[in-house]
Amino acid sequence: MIDPRVKYRHVQCFLEVARRRSLVKAADALSITQPAVSKTLKELEDILEVRLFERSRKGVSLTQFGEVFLHYAGASLAALKQGLDSVAQARMSGESYLNVGVLPSVAARIVPGAVQTFQSESVETTLTLITGPNTFLLSRLRVGELDLVVGRLADPEQMAGLSFAHLYSESVSFVVRRGHPLLYEKSGDLGRIADFPVLYPTKEAIIRPYIERLLITHGITRLPKRVETISNSFGRTYTLDTDAVWIISSGVVSRDIAAGELVELPLETSETTGPVGLTTRADAPPTPALLMFQSALRASAEKMSIHL
Repeated sequence: MIDPRVKYRHVQCFLEVARRRSLVKAADALSITQPAVSKTLKELEDILEVRLFERSRKGVSLTQFGEVFLHYAGASLAALKQGLDSVAQARMSGESYLNVGVLPSVAARIVPGAVQTFQSESVETTLTLITGPNTFLLSRLRVGELDLVVGRLADPEQMAGLSFAHLYSESVSFVVRRGHPLLYEKSGDLGRIADFPVLYPTKEAIIRPYIERLLITHGITRLPKRVETISNSFGRTYTLDTDAVWIISSGVVSRDIAAGELVELPLETSETTGPVGLTTRADAPPTPALLMFQSALRASAEKMSIHL
């Protein structure tokens, strides 16, 4: 942790003296008196418990500790200035654009809250949200058509040149309509879903390998009434109207379950749990708008975890 006694004036004064090698010239540049410069440097040296300058008739020179502090103090002040400039630029540059890819489960769970928080700031940014399979979104991210992808962590071979920051973990749910026959069985046998229509994710869906491993573990090799789809609107309607079992990311149906419209089967699905987070291009510096939206997503994810 940074010692709270170190203030901006300490760093500014140190850098000015180090740059000019003179207390008098530094005082003139800072529009303060020479005794004030000496006092500020003495405070900083007392806090750090080292000498930063050697004083002589010719002026001042950095000690070895001073050289070390100069390297990091200069970089920190430059970073602070860049941050201030970026905020000012974001507020004054007018309309900007931010293109974000989101998996359907994330779009339903944390993105609405994040968008509300983002738009509450005084930044004119046109936000474009694109949903689709994870592989599709990552391909668009790599070529620069997207600035950010919010979704599950992809396989290592798909993450080359990309950076991932974890938000939360999400599992897969097996959901049915209220009054479904499986809800009255106490066995919890996953194999029973094969007796009903099953809505199954397509090959492009990132959750499909998790589900395949889960079914194989339980000895399920065939679903005779399987319908492959990534359409949430179809899945919701078909599940409500039939005896289908919908296999879907929990985020997509969390509100339906909370409202009692859909019911999650009491099955053990911990094998399907995977990290959800923010994927960006590792070589692309973030814009102020992107940093603000990422912050809004983190806040929305944190709020979601509190209410789970």
